[in-house]
Amino acid sequence: MTQIKNSKTVCDLEEKTFIFTKDVRLFVKTLKYSIVNNYDNSRKVIKSSGSVGANYREANEALKKKIL
Repeated sequence: MTQIKNSKTVCDLEEKTFIFTKDVRLFVKTLKYSIVNNYDNSRKVIKSSGSVGANYREANEALKKKIL
């Protein structure tokens, strides 16, 4: 994050989505496997957490192209 003169912080959403993805992966590693929480469910959670950042980047790139 960067500071602006009037002390407002600018949030880098791309960075936040990356941190979210990393945190989800760390969380999934702590889960114990059972009938309810199996490998497939964990894999789906990890994939969906990564798609949040991918969707943001794709939308951001489309906006940049539209502005130019």
